[in-house]
Amino acid sequence: MDRFDFVVIGAGPGGYVAAIRAAQLGLRTALVEKDATLGGTCLNVGCIPSKALLESSEQYHLARHGLGVHGVRCADVTLDLTTLMARKGAIVKQLTDGIPLLMKKHKVKVLRGVGLLRGTGRVTVRGADGEQDLEAGAVCLAMGSVPMQVPSLPFDGRAIVSSTEALSWGTVPGRLVVVGAGAVGLELGSVWSRLGASVTVVEMLPRIAPFADAQMSSVLERALKAGGLAFRLETKVTAATVDGDGVTVTLHGPKGEETLASDKVLVAIGRQPCTTTAGIVEAGVALDERGRVRTDERYLTSVPGVYAIGDLVAGPMLAHKAEEEGVAVAEIVAGKPGHVNYGAIPNVIYTAPELACVGLTEEEVKQSGAPYRVGKSLFRVNGRAKSLAAEEGQVKVIAHAETDRLLGVHIVGARASDMIAEAVMAMEFKASAEDLARTSHAHPTLAEILKEAALAVDKRSING
Repeated sequence: MDRFDFVVIGAGPGGYVAAIRAAQLGLRTALVEKDATLGGTCLNVGCIPSKALLESSEQYHLARHGLGVHGVRCADVTLDLTTLMARKGAIVKQLTDGIPLLMKKHKVKVLRGVGLLRGTGRVTVRGADGEQDLEAGAVCLAMGSVPMQVPSLPFDGRAIVSSTEALSWGTVPGRLVVVGAGAVGLELGSVWSRLGASVTVVEMLPRIAPFADAQMSSVLERALKAGGLAFRLETKVTAATVDGDGVTVTLHGPKGEETLASDKVLVAIGRQPCTTTAGIVEAGVALDERGRVRTDERYLTSVPGVYAIGDLVAGPMLAHKAEEEGVAVAEIVAGKPGHVNYGAIPNVIYTAPELACVGLTEEEVKQSGAPYRVGKSLFRVNGRAKSLAAEEGQVKVIAHAETDRLLGVHIVGARASDMIAEAVMAMEFKASAEDLARTSHAHPTLAEILKEAALAVDKRSING
């Protein structure tokens, strides 16, 4: 039986980062992965391929509709979907090929096969060549999540699909119904809309991006409607009939029951923890009422010496959240004070415009009863936004009315995913709106919009 200080089951962002950090801290570490490539959902069929498609589809859309304002005339613009998909595949391969090199660099042992938890300090790897038993000082569960299904919309891999299949279609569907207006639905809906599909997004809640600040959700919805997406809110899909090359979905909404014909249906209602592949329940790992692994504040499960992170546990299902938890667990096992500040975890939707946020929404602040002030600034008054022809959007800063400490920052606009990093750092260091307002920002930049919003908290915006 091979002996390791730290064994990680699952090589997604949380798992492989945990393995690297553990190795950096001197722990003899093994990483177990059942799939052919490392990187998990994020690198293979999630974050990375979707962002590649978003960028390519936006470039195509700009060439057709957005470059004229710059004096660039593009005639006879055509789509080469094969090349677009090949570029996406090449990016995924470059990144997934790099992870084994990182493992080798840090002397992490990679074991291929299904990792099975056998209890405290025991893991079995079931691979193509049989089984291998491992002894582990500590085990980290990092198996991630899988797409959730709707009972009335069973996946068939062709007409009714998850995000995995929607990343690799060989032709642009004429009509696409997207079920779910969260990040995945809005992003992939945007991709195929830009490439020529007629896209309708169905959401059972009264607004899109339900996790976001309500006002910013409305700003994003307006922009996406202007960009071509159609929305059916407060609407459920109650049935679907696949017929020939298409599918007809039955909707029930404010206007009663109706049907909608489509070529494809993408189900993007969320993901569920992958708790069935590693024998964790059989080994005694307790789950909560939502099927997530139950952990304490140090990520320990109900089985001594066994930790869990990422999509398996409570909190937003975000790759960077899993990475931070992986680092924290590795540091805890190594005897260091590992910790994650969940109040400073950003969330992003990579549409055009983008939505990015950190901290509390205005609704959450109201519910808490804390006194607060709000500052806002629009993209359209910013010189850099005008030069980019990206004037849609705004920044919203929420600060405590008495201490001025930042409570939340919300951005809808171009490059919001990059802009939010400054706000995350500010909140990590418990900064105030005044701190942001007093920080010199290069001119002209989009980041100045954040400064203006911070100034507006104290009603002293310069350009607003």
